[in-house]
Amino acid sequence: MSELKVEAKVDNLTTVLEFIDELLEQMECSMKTQMQIDVAVEEMFVNVASYAYGDDVGMATIVVDERQNPHAVAITIIDTGVPYDPLAKEDPDVTLSANERQIGGLGIYMVKKSMDDVLYEYTDGQNIFTMIKNL
Repeated sequence: MSELKVEAKVDNLTTVLEFIDELLEQMECSMKTQMQIDVAVEEMFVNVASYAYGDDVGMATIVVDERQNPHAVAITIIDTGVPYDPLAKEDPDVTLSANERQIGGLGIYMVKKSMDDVLYEYTDGQNIFTMIKNL
């Protein structure tokens, strides 16, 4: 298990992705899967950076855990910002045209569709969002 702590600022997205990509390469992750993970991590990290702390800047912890049987990676993003369960919102109706759809929710929908499992919990003052992808 590897861990990175950074200020939850959009400026730190590159640092987060470099950290994750280096670990995924060590796990011999395919480029296609790595790109799917990068998009999901970007969506969730930018959400934390943009909304978790309001006008303040807080910290985000990124935990990467390689798993076996099946071979997978779990990426967890932890923050101490405002409690928010991104999984609680209903999925957008993607059969509607862009003009007919409500604004918001498409990013988390893409994360849910591209990852094999997504989990959220609020424990001890922390938002804990985990994405699992089979490798």
